[in-house]
Amino acid sequence: MTMLTQAEAERLVASEGRLLDICAWDDWLDLYAEDALYWVPSWRNEAEPTSSPDTEISLIYYEGRQALVDRVWRLKSGLSPASIPLRRTAHLASNVLLQQPLDDAATSVTASFAVHHFDPKRQTQHVLFGQYEYAFRLIGQAWRIARKKTLLANDLIPGVLDFYMI
Repeated sequence: MTMLTQAEAERLVASEGRLLDICAWDDWLDLYAEDALYWVPSWRNEAEPTSSPDTEISLIYYEGRQALVDRVWRLKSGLSPASIPLRRTAHLASNVLLQQPLDDAATSVTASFAVHHFDPKRQTQHVLFGQYEYAFRLIGQAWRIARKKTLLANDLIPGVLDFYMI
């Protein structure tokens, strides 16, 4: 079995951010496995995030790559008025740490992040920041995202939050 290297983990995390910044939606979707989970939990209280997307409120939750495909389609089609115009983003990820393999099929990676975004409609800027938790799985010859959890540390999220902003 091929093991994910630290350099590959850093490249994958950086590539995802770059694809979001340049709005390369189809290439971004290609990073995800068909059964991928994409989750942004909310905060239960000041110190504790929610722990179950099935029983607690989430800021964003998509089960399966097709749900991400549907969201991207709405964004590209113009049928998402809250996304017009798109915010401009700059994703910065650091402290990428390769963890022990989760099981025979996936490897865990964590990273810190900050995303600077500019809202052209309101002429405002904001920084969202927090922690990423990934599970990468080797599918064929390529590593794919099997699970991504984004824990936002911000107390204030101005406007609508969307996948490309974090």
